[in-house]
Formats: sequence, C-alpha cells, structure tokens
Amino acid sequence: MPRAPLRRPVQSVPRDTVIEQYLQAAQPYIEHYGYAAVFGLIFVEGFGIPAPGETVLIGAAVLAGEGRMDPAVVLATAWLAAVSGDNLGFVIGHFGGRRLALTWGRRFGVNENHLHRVERFFARYGGAVVMFARFFEGLRQLNGVVAGTAGMGWWRFLTYNGIGAGLWVGLWGGGAYVLGNHLEQVLALMNRFEPYVIAAAAAAVIVVAVYVLKRSRTD
Repeated sequence: MPRAPLRRPVQSVPRDTVIEQYLQAAQPYIEHYGYAAVFGLIFVEGFGIPAPGETVLIGAAVLAGEGRMDPAVVLATAWLAAVSGDNLGFVIGHFGGRRLALTWGRRFGVNENHLHRVERFFARYGGAVVMFARFFEGLRQLNGVVAGTAGMGWWRFLTYNGIGAGLWVGLWGGGAYVLGNHLEQVLALMNRFEPYVIAAAAAAVIVVAVYVLKRSRTD
C-alpha cells in the first residue's frame, strides 16, 4: 500500500498516561510510513509474525481523534489488513499446517487422533473462536493458521473473520478515536476486571476441553 502522508507532522503529546505510551510506540512507524504502517503491521501480525499491530491501531486512532489522520482511512485500512493477514495465515495453515503439525508434533506426542479432535472442535465451535480470537494475544497472531490447519471451510472462516476483525477494529480503533483522553479511564476499568475475565475464559476453555476429550473417547 503506498505511503499516505499525515495531515500534520506527528509531534509528541504532553501526556504521561497509557495513551501516551501507545502514541510513543506507534509514532515512529506512523511518522515515517503513515497509513502503510497501520496496514503493514496489522497484516504481518495476522499470519504469525510478532508485530505491534494493536498498538499502532490505537495510536493511529488517537491521532485521528486529534485531527492528524483521517479516521475513516485508519479504520478501513486496519480492517482490510486484519482480514488479509488472517487469510494469508489460513492459506499457510491449509496447505502446510497439518503436515508440519504432524511432523513436529510427534516430538510432543501429537498424532492424527489429536488433530481429528481439533478438527471436530473447529467444526462445531470454530466460528466463535475465529470471531473473538483477535481480542487475545497469541490467538490473534495464529488465528488463521490454526483454522486452516484444522480444515475449517474458507467461506466460513472468511465470514467469521471479517466480523471479528470489524469488532476488533471498532472496539480498539473506534473506541480510541471516540473516547480520546477518556480512553485512559476505560483502560483502567478494563485492567481492573481483567483477572476475572481471564479466569472466566480459562474456566470455559477447560470445560470445553474436558467435553471434547470425553466425546472423543466415546466416538
């Protein structure tokens, strides 16, 4: 994607807040590459390469709220990058993931039966996993690769992935743009309840894993 200049030169924002941390992390990329940085970092993050995609999205959205970038372009670019990156990850997983999982997984006890369980799990719950994977570190980077490896249908993946990317961009990008300085209070509130959310998510994963294991033993 060609470089798009910022409306005004990016300058340091005099805030000692979490928002300032996002801006300081995102500014070097945005200052040199503009909207291409938003696309590139989110895109490569989508197929497994560690990159500050979420950070640059929030930073760009805050700058858009201050009139330094176009909010519509920021959000559209982020959504397109998220969907494109995840779909490249899906292609990688679809054409090579299963073979690699069996080749390297045997060292850790992974076999065909384990992959069949994952495939059955994705056949039933894959849509929800793909839709909300972008909100979790680690899953965001491997979402498409895992779905492709598990044999999920591409149209189904594309549909849920597009919805999930829209929710993710809307929450972090749209939220940072609309809330601006008030984002600090929202992040503080989210951090306050984060341990409870993580505990609930972990419990749900355990319940589902036990259920799948029991079903696989009876099949």
